[in-house]
Amino acid sequence: MKILLLYDYPAGPGGLATQGDLLYKGLCEIGVEVQPVNYQAAKEKEWYYRWFKPDVAVGIGYWGHVPHLIMHPQLNRIPAVPWLVADGYIANYLEVLNALPLILVTSSWVKEVYERDGVRADLIEVLPVGCDTDAFIPRDPDDPLVRAVRETLGIKPDEVMVLTVGGDAASKGAQEVMQGLAMIGPQAPPWKYVCKVWPQARTMRQNLVDLQMATHLGIDKNVIYTANMMSRNFMPYLTAACDIYAAPSRLEGFGMPQVEAGACGKPVLAIRAMAFLDTMVHRQTALLARPAREIRISETVLGPESGYEQGHRIVFDTPRIAEYRANVNDVAEYLLELMQDPDLRRRMGAAGRARAVELFDYRVVARRLVQILSTRLGLS
Repeated sequence: MKILLLYDYPAGPGGLATQGDLLYKGLCEIGVEVQPVNYQAAKEKEWYYRWFKPDVAVGIGYWGHVPHLIMHPQLNRIPAVPWLVADGYIANYLEVLNALPLILVTSSWVKEVYERDGVRADLIEVLPVGCDTDAFIPRDPDDPLVRAVRETLGIKPDEVMVLTVGGDAASKGAQEVMQGLAMIGPQAPPWKYVCKVWPQARTMRQNLVDLQMATHLGIDKNVIYTANMMSRNFMPYLTAACDIYAAPSRLEGFGMPQVEAGACGKPVLAIRAMAFLDTMVHRQTALLARPAREIRISETVLGPESGYEQGHRIVFDTPRIAEYRANVNDVAEYLLELMQDPDLRRRMGAAGRARAVELFDYRVVARRLVQILSTRLGLS
């Protein structure tokens, strides 16, 4: 089996790039012939089509990337299999998607979104995102590299470190976490809340809103926002430095940082919805807050990035769920429970580690992909 892997290559630290790079690494380690190429590099892709002669092009992205991931290989007579995330609504390319023999998605929730919006259910297979369980491992708090992370962030050894990682923090539920932290007040042991976000203009604007909320709640001295670029070499140590990973995301098609936190032996606080119903187990590997609200929209505006003209307006027959909000009372209760009980944190972290190794290790995911391609497409 010869696979051409289309993704954001060479890989930076972003989610889709990491998803592709870990699949590439896993396929190499299990002995599959595979070549990586940037999904937008038309001429380089054609070069691979001619000399590598792949049996299939597996492309990683979202539905708006259909021209790059599907149509370009097909025009060159290469079978295409996309591995897609969702952004809450599938607006275009339904005919192209429904003509495929196979579509991979990252979670059961993403499958439900694609089915809801008209993609044939029989075409879709769930393939979870891989996790590097060799890098994301439990580490001793006295490990000099872990201790240095906490020192860099200004966190004392006796303080409970709560961590959220994302492109921005609000979309990962940071505002709900801050409200929960404010509610538990003096009942909690000393703590710091760290939000690691990506440095971009949109995020900087959101950071100001989030920090204003922290000030309004009276917890601003305990909230740390870091908007630095960080490599994949650093992230395992940042995750290992926390005591609780808290991200009850508002919209999540997989939740890679939550799985990585589990692989590091850290308890997770998330939301009882979307991909977390696949990746987390309530009261075993994580505490899952109930959804308090479903944010629905009646229309949306899309553009060339989705295959439409600029400002294309779509009105829904039925309002669509755009985001969720976690129950803040649950968030507060679960944070306090984890902060007050180190033994619970250890037990939940150990269960999260075992689950990550069994189901989400990048080699496990690579083997699962090969099995699906063999069964569904007859490749060998």
